[in-house]
Amino acid sequence: MVINTNRVEHFGENERNITIYNSSESEYIDTMSPPSPSMMVVTTSPPEVHKVVLPPFKTTVQKLKHRLSEIFFPDAPFDKFKNQSCFNKFLLGLRFLFPIFVWAPNYNLKLLQSDVISGLTIASLAIPQGISYAKLANLPPIIGLYSSFVPPLIYSVLGSSRHLAVGPVSIASLVMGTMLNEKVPYTDKPTLYLQLAFTATFFAGVFQAGLGLLRLGFVIDFLSKATLVGFMAGAAIIVSLQQLKGLLGIVHFTNKMQIIPVLTSVFRRTDEWSWQTIVMGASFLIFLLTARKVSMRNKKLFWVSAAAPLTSVILSTLIVYIFISKLHMISIIGHLPEGLNPPSANMLHFHGSYLGLAIKTGLVTGILSLTEGIAVGRTFASLKNYQVDGNQEMMAIGFMNMAGSCSSCYVTTGSFSRSAVNYNAGAQTTVSNIIMSTTVLITLLFLMPLFHYTPNVILGAIIITAVIGLIDYEAALRLWKVDKIDFLTCLCSFFGVLFISVPLGLAFAVGVSVFKILLHVTRPNTAALGNIPGTPIYQNLHRYREAQRVPSFLIVSIEAPIYFANTTYVQERMLRWIREEEEWINTNNGSILKCVILDMTAVTAIDTSGIDTLCEIRKLLEKRSLQLVLANPAGNVMEKMHNSEVIESFGLNGLYLSVNEAVDDISTSWKCQP
Repeated sequence: MVINTNRVEHFGENERNITIYNSSESEYIDTMSPPSPSMMVVTTSPPEVHKVVLPPFKTTVQKLKHRLSEIFFPDAPFDKFKNQSCFNKFLLGLRFLFPIFVWAPNYNLKLLQSDVISGLTIASLAIPQGISYAKLANLPPIIGLYSSFVPPLIYSVLGSSRHLAVGPVSIASLVMGTMLNEKVPYTDKPTLYLQLAFTATFFAGVFQAGLGLLRLGFVIDFLSKATLVGFMAGAAIIVSLQQLKGLLGIVHFTNKMQIIPVLTSVFRRTDEWSWQTIVMGASFLIFLLTARKVSMRNKKLFWVSAAAPLTSVILSTLIVYIFISKLHMISIIGHLPEGLNPPSANMLHFHGSYLGLAIKTGLVTGILSLTEGIAVGRTFASLKNYQVDGNQEMMAIGFMNMAGSCSSCYVTTGSFSRSAVNYNAGAQTTVSNIIMSTTVLITLLFLMPLFHYTPNVILGAIIITAVIGLIDYEAALRLWKVDKIDFLTCLCSFFGVLFISVPLGLAFAVGVSVFKILLHVTRPNTAALGNIPGTPIYQNLHRYREAQRVPSFLIVSIEAPIYFANTTYVQERMLRWIREEEEWINTNNGSILKCVILDMTAVTAIDTSGIDTLCEIRKLLEKRSLQLVLANPAGNVMEKMHNSEVIESFGLNGLYLSVNEAVDDISTSWKCQP
């Protein structure tokens, strides 16, 4: 008599319904209580094995459509248009293209009050920073104010971030000034330099908007966090050292942006140092740094650091104006033209030998400004629990730069310092950018003569205070603790900017990041797995001490797609795993190796070279009387293997849904063999 206890039904806490099969009389006897042990033999049925099936059939067009959708539209932006009337689709389209229509219908006086306060606050920071950053880009100071007027208005209509404060930023200004000045010195050819700056801004906008329209935002992901940490720290040091020209009152200063020429120029021109400039610069620099420190310690006092730059400009201007006869050694900004942005479309330089320089400068500054703007927008969006559409941001930043290039503006994006002030001041919508632009407009129309006596040394102090926050040594320490290759990338970017040049240092760091990606692709992780006792779980033998080898089995996991780039490594590593396992068996008198199970759970894709490699490994193992089994292959992997007609070569016992099923089924088949 045989009792089948494979599937039971619970009637009580300690009772089971047991089916008894009388083999001699070919009949079932149902009992509610188990018979005595002397009258039965208990056996278990074979383990249940699930069939590995192919994914649902799709035509080539359907596959292509699905793949393109996953690449370019991972967020499925058009799903909300389904099952909508034409009018609703039109409204949704307007909201999609112009985010201002999302919040404008519900706008009220309470929101306006918050936006006015935050807009006026960031304007007090944007005006002195705009003038300062323009000088950092070797442009006339007025260009910085122009760039703080038109782009924010465009972004307020097209942008999806509520807290992003738009305007010139230090990194983009530095890179543009460096790249253009290397080929076209602004002191020798100021008009051509200005034309190239506007042209580079136009190409930056085209590139940014193009990425957004084509849904290619993943391109900027090649600028990793490690790259940016090192780049911004190196750029901050270079920018700060460059400001020694203004802080020390040096007239003849190097145009190079490497640390050695800059320091050499500083100490070779000691005869030009002005004690008046040094005293004023040091005093206001200490004031600005102190205000920054106060705001960092107490977030409620954010307005202290926000108002400090404008306060410094006003006080220094008054001091120079009152004591102009005694402070003749201090250089001043001089005349700034009044009025709105003059059109500059006629200054765009689309021909000649410098077109390539403008395009290259536009691409580099475009990528950097785009990366900074989106990162800042997402940072503050996460704090307020709302979403920022990356592709929408690319289009908004791109279109505002294209429009800015035609209205005497250079590259602009979201500034972290101004956005932080905007957030802390209680901004609710992008109306804060409109308020800031309105304030800049009033300044352009009526207040420009007041900046005539503003000393250049104050602009240098403002720049140093702004960029010093870009040096994030804590982030560098985290990189060292978490990922040494990321830390190496950070160092390459940092020292490349300091000792080679800004664009080459950035390119070198991106190269290291790409090398890291190639390293992961060509050298995927592999691991030998063992069973966690009492469970169907298989984990890394070296990671989990409780994991145990399964006698006669070698279970190997490959944790990456199998492509042409790593097929040789995969084959060599598999043979090495087998050799090491056989050596372990000989050393520990273990059971002879009979089967190799390849856990394909993490193999998300495979190409023809990968399929050929699996076939080659199978043939090599067959010659050594070893069976190769694939466990849990992904759908597209199964489909490609099926189309390649290699699934049949693995046989019925060559494909399993899980490692546990493979081990149980194959072990059972071995026991059944005579």
